[in-house]
Amino acid sequence: MRTDCRAEKPGMVPPPPGEESQTVILPPGWQSYLSPQGRRYYVNTATNETTWERPSSSPGISASPGTHRSSLPPAVNGYHASGTPAHPPETAHMSLRKSTGDSQNLGSSSPSKKQSKENTMTINCVTFPHPDTMPEQQLLKPTEWSYCDYFWADKKDPQGNGTVAGFELLLQKQLKGKQMQKEMSEFIRERIKIEEEYAKNLAKLSQNSLAAQEEGSLGEAWAQVKKSLADEAEVHLKFSAKLHSEVEKPLMNFRENFKKDMKKCDHHIADLRKQLASRYASVEKARKALTERQRDLEMKTQQLEIKLSNKTEEDIKKARRKSTQAGDDLMRCVDLYNQAQSKWFEEMVTTTLELERLEVERVEMIRQHLCQYTQLRHETDMFNQSTVEPVDQLLRKVDPAKDRELWVREHKTGNIRPVDMEI
Repeated sequence: MRTDCRAEKPGMVPPPPGEESQTVILPPGWQSYLSPQGRRYYVNTATNETTWERPSSSPGISASPGTHRSSLPPAVNGYHASGTPAHPPETAHMSLRKSTGDSQNLGSSSPSKKQSKENTMTINCVTFPHPDTMPEQQLLKPTEWSYCDYFWADKKDPQGNGTVAGFELLLQKQLKGKQMQKEMSEFIRERIKIEEEYAKNLAKLSQNSLAAQEEGSLGEAWAQVKKSLADEAEVHLKFSAKLHSEVEKPLMNFRENFKKDMKKCDHHIADLRKQLASRYASVEKARKALTERQRDLEMKTQQLEIKLSNKTEEDIKKARRKSTQAGDDLMRCVDLYNQAQSKWFEEMVTTTLELERLEVERVEMIRQHLCQYTQLRHETDMFNQSTVEPVDQLLRKVDPAKDRELWVREHKTGNIRPVDMEI
């Protein structure tokens, strides 16, 4: 079965056979969008599942018989929890492509190639709709600045002459987030050291003997001041211990294997991109071969017009067979290219949505632990305040007259005053 490889009109997606006049009603939670090549796909907004096939409103019943559904729950590294690949098998893409009846990307003959070039443009082996002929596409998440909508193209590397893939920028964002998380943990560790050193100095100062001979109610208040330092030292030691267990350690240990997981994810998408580049090279090679075969056929046809001979007619038959074979080879290469690009597209949607979820999770985790830091800080202030309350109470009881009375009673030498000397 040969797939029709003509290019579609930008932004127009033909409905499945028999549904031209029917209104398509999707099940709850499903929305339809257009891929960068103008091909319609469907997304479950609750589970981030993507599929080329229109989902059925009745569970377990396919909306388009004869096609294979591509179920794509969120996955990292290209694999689900069961260990199976996160993209459908090769046969699924074949079935999807044949059911749609379009090539969406590259033409396979000269007229189709010309039409495709008018409607599409290829950048770094990825085929995009031409901006002059394709209207603006509908975004997957129109109300959000989502990863899955804005990282399809490559970006010029500011540090060199090359380019950086959009997916690579997302990975760099994830790894930078991991580094920021680590540095926050180190910052909290430095805060803990300050608390521990402060507590140590407070405890040491509380044992100082300065002004220890103060007497009376003021002496009691002074002793309580020194005791409050020891109590405050204990408060700061507990604060530092809680910072370690409830803030620093969780920040440091969150996603311990994150870099390793991101590396696997990078390799998975990079392998799909390499496969796409290989398929594109095959298309160009087949296109060149077809051009040469057509040129050879044209030359032999001109020779036949000049001189009729059995040998020339036989050469023309051979040239025509080779030209037809070259055309078939080009169509096969285009079909394989489109399969590779569809697989890359599906994995990009799934993986970028997963990276977006991971980033939201990371930010929320850090926010919660920083809130815990502020909560512990408020508690520490409250406990510190409680250590000085006894001092306030004793200071309010300081009575200079009473202190003087007590001191005089203890140290008096006599209450008989001197009188004048008599002659």
